[in-house]
Amino acid sequence: MARINLLPWRAERRKQRQKEFTLMLGASALGAVLLAFGISYYFGMQIDGQRERNAFVEGEIAKVETQIKEIEELEKTKGRLLARKEVIEKLQASRSQMVHLFDSLVRTIPDGVVLTSIKQDDQLLTLEGRSQSNARVSTYMRNLEGSGWMTNPELSVIEAKGEDKGLPYEFKLQVTLANPNAPADTDGDGLPDAPAAGSEPAPAAAPAAPASQGAAS
Repeated sequence: MARINLLPWRAERRKQRQKEFTLMLGASALGAVLLAFGISYYFGMQIDGQRERNAFVEGEIAKVETQIKEIEELEKTKGRLLARKEVIEKLQASRSQMVHLFDSLVRTIPDGVVLTSIKQDDQLLTLEGRSQSNARVSTYMRNLEGSGWMTNPELSVIEAKGEDKGLPYEFKLQVTLANPNAPADTDGDGLPDAPAAGSEPAPAAAPAAPASQGAAS
């Protein structure tokens, strides 16, 4: 015998489908929320990690900047020490030169000439004095040129004052200091020539002999 379903099955199926659609929609919404939360959490972790790396880099940069400042201070200290070292080396190098210089000044001055003033400006020496005659000054200049420790004497002033009958002439001349033991600079580059292989350093220049007592007046 055939059975006939008189219940509203279409409505029941529609309700079932609507229920399934609602469940799927809810599940999709929940999945979307979870996915959004996961993405947000992932990028938040990435941002936190990047912030930590940035903080680390900034800390290292601060350390490097501190070290750079310390290096700059050390460079300044090094520069001051090198400047002092250079001054000390110059003083040590010129110590023997000054001894020979004053010895040469004593040995080269002829009779009838008296020095009244000695001034030094780097390698330039200015000598002022009185003399019995022009010839005495010329003799003095030749003695200075031959001393080995002074060169290029240039007479700037000589005049008769008449105040001192014994030494009536006043003079002023300039000489350039020289070191006969220093290496020569023949090529003019400002640097001493390298010594030749097997060559020996030249001996120190002998001081000039004092002028004769009977120099021409």
